[in-house]
Amino acid sequence: MARISHTSEKSKSSNNPTKKYLEWKSNDKAFDYYDSALKEKLLREGKTEDEIKKNKLANVKVNLPLKFVFLQHYHTVKGYNDASKSGITSNEVYYISSEPMTVRAFKGGTIAEGLYKEIKQDITNAGGKYHRSVYVMLEDGTIANLSFKGAVVREWSEFFSDNQSLLDNQWIEINESKDQKKGSVKYSTPDFTLGKSLTSKESGMADASASDLKLYLDEYFRKDEQEAVMAEEEVEFDL
Repeated sequence: MARISHTSEKSKSSNNPTKKYLEWKSNDKAFDYYDSALKEKLLREGKTEDEIKKNKLANVKVNLPLKFVFLQHYHTVKGYNDASKSGITSNEVYYISSEPMTVRAFKGGTIAEGLYKEIKQDITNAGGKYHRSVYVMLEDGTIANLSFKGAVVREWSEFFSDNQSLLDNQWIEINESKDQKKGSVKYSTPDFTLGKSLTSKESGMADASASDLKLYLDEYFRKDEQEAVMAEEEVEFDL
């Protein structure tokens, strides 16, 4: 289950309450996120844009363990486009088989539009990859987004399928990673486990976070898809 219904309701316009966008880093066996405030601080201190990007100085590592409450998840596309030397993004959709996606490069314009299964090859050719976009509440009440791709999507999907009836009322914990291997390639994935049941106070925090996020998402899904994509903030991607 999920604390946020995908059914859209009329509501007042709301700013995006998501504070962190975390991605799994297989080699580090940890998450990290791009901190735009840290980037601005580094620029004021005299660092250059190229220096910050090349050395990933604005990326903040988040070591395990990680604990969160599931709010809702969606499908999206991310990646890096060599031709335009910029990141790739798309609108998020709930029903990937019936809701169209607009995939674009930040500096290269639209790459493809349509249902994912129909534009998948164009996306792949351009450097894009399918991602699962998972919205959560962290322990301090912060709303965050966990971005999963590849084998991590499989791990999340299996965990979600086995436990979805319990996820509204229990913490999800990632206390360690799993070492994986495919052929000669070694990699890691998060080990998702169920934690303790939410206390009444924690449940109230989760309800408040879900309410804030739903106000934004209802507005987001009412927007024209291209406008929604254009509004996304560019993040740092691995090449």
